[in-house]
Amino acid sequence: MHELSIAESLISAAVEAIEGGETGTAPVVEEVHLRLGVLAGVEAEALRFCFEVAAEGTPLAGSRLVIEEVPVLIYCSSCRREEQLPGVQGFSCPRCGEPSREIRRGRELELASLHIIDRPAGEPDEGRPRWNLGSSKSGRTS
Repeated sequence: MHELSIAESLISAAVEAIEGGETGTAPVVEEVHLRLGVLAGVEAEALRFCFEVAAEGTPLAGSRLVIEEVPVLIYCSSCRREEQLPGVQGFSCPRCGEPSREIRRGRELELASLHIIDRPAGEPDEGRPRWNLGSSKSGRTS
C-alpha cells in the first residue's frame, strides 16, 4: 500500500512547513489540503485512512486531510484548446473526437495548503494535541 508512504511524506512536509518562527505559540494544524489528480494512481479513501494513522503522535494528529480531485485535462491539437475529459477510459477530445496524448492536468499529487491556528502557549485547545514548534504562521499556508 503506497498510500502509507505518501501519507508519511505529506506529514513530513507539513511538519517542516510549520516549524520555526516565534516561540511561545502552539500551532494546531486543522486541515491539510492536497491536490490529487485522477491519474496519480492514489486511492483517495486509502490515503485518508493512512494519513489518520500516520499522523498519530505527530503535530498533525487530529487534523483532517482534505483532497481536491483534479480531473484530466488534455490539449486537442485539432481544436487548439484544452478540454476536460469526462473520464479516464479514452483520451480523445470530447468536442471533435480526435485522440490526444498531451495531458495537461490530472497527474498532480501536491500539498496545496495547511490550515493552521496559532495559540499562545498555555491557552486551552479543546482536547487537540498541542505542539510547541514556534510557528508564527496562521490561517492558510502553502
